[in-house]
Amino acid sequence: MNPQQIHDIKERVLAGGKISRQEALSLADITPESRQALREAASEITARFSTRRFDSCSIISARSGRCPEDCKWCAQSAHYRTTIDTYPLVDRDTCMEMADHNHRAGIQRFSLVTSGKSVTGKALDTICSYYSNLREKHPEMSLCASMGLLDYDAMTRLREAGVQRYHCNMESSRSFFPTLCTTHTQDDKLATIERARRAGLEICSGGIIGMGETMRQRIEFALELREIAPASIPINVLQPIPGTPLEGMDPISDDEYLDTAAIFRIIHPKAVLRFAGGRARISPSAQREALKIAINGAIMGDMLTTIGSQIEDDKRMVKEEGYEW
Repeated sequence: MNPQQIHDIKERVLAGGKISRQEALSLADITPESRQALREAASEITARFSTRRFDSCSIISARSGRCPEDCKWCAQSAHYRTTIDTYPLVDRDTCMEMADHNHRAGIQRFSLVTSGKSVTGKALDTICSYYSNLREKHPEMSLCASMGLLDYDAMTRLREAGVQRYHCNMESSRSFFPTLCTTHTQDDKLATIERARRAGLEICSGGIIGMGETMRQRIEFALELREIAPASIPINVLQPIPGTPLEGMDPISDDEYLDTAAIFRIIHPKAVLRFAGGRARISPSAQREALKIAINGAIMGDMLTTIGSQIEDDKRMVKEEGYEW
């Protein structure tokens, strides 16, 4: 695709239209002469449709390890030998202390994330009580949840407890996901997302790049996410965990990351595209460039089983790149 074709697509998206599937897939083999046009187009679309207020969120691992699922990227799977800490549901004081810390740092959203296929019974009761406490103590902080393949009743209970957004990553394209996980399917995830939406929850759904997929499969993934229309799309970069099947994966290049972010922005002009786990594998200069091109949100702090960025460093960077905190 040449720069003029990219310009035409940009103008269409800015006018409220969308890139076609065929056009999007043709970007899989972007040429050096078209790369700058692609990134500039994404930057204009970001400037048009996103606010200058950076969308920040933080997550805590509220239950870790011993997961029965066999996701090849994940340190928490019981199928693999990793060195992460495993523990049951965190106590109320720990939950509240983490929320207080993030509130003081000016983080807008706060989420509990649990390992395992789902959360039921007493654990769900306890988590709902945590969220009720959080809503009362920090009413201005948006609450999110990421707890696997919950049923409709559980989604409703979370919403009634104060949760506003549910996170369920589709992870990768439909053509690639079966090579990564065999214990659940993307249809299971889609059903979960539909239950969350019926319960009145917003949707956060993204995935991980750099797991061996092709650029075409990343674009297929972005197009599949367009059918879901999530409000928020975390773009994780694989952080290979020793002991998992993907421990030997080579890192993606900065250019590959930036091209991917630009394409996601053109396909999703109004969504919040988030820095997420594994961002440290991208250079600081490329992270700054991504903020100009497409990224207007981030998951900050510790990233479950890997260390994320420091909140104050992130605040400084996003402000220097023109965002408001």
